[in-house]
Amino acid sequence: MHFDELNMQQKLSTLEVGQKGIIHSLEDEELVLKLMEMGFLPGEEVIVEQIAPLGDPISVMVAGYQVSLRISEADAILVEPKP
Repeated sequence: MHFDELNMQQKLSTLEVGQKGIIHSLEDEELVLKLMEMGFLPGEEVIVEQIAPLGDPISVMVAGYQVSLRISEADAILVEPKP
């Protein structure tokens, strides 16, 4: 993996409402199974739908489902932002 590829990835928790991303990887080994069961699979598109007033939780659309995530869970999901 090249350094430039790393710069294109960011945590799902850093995306703004309406932003889309493609899931690249899941970082937290303890959350991997839970997140995968909810549809957070590498290559899947994710869209940030809403962010709570205090920033936690966030609501995202993934695999045709609206899912609410804690910021700590969204921090474990690396995405490549889509224009």
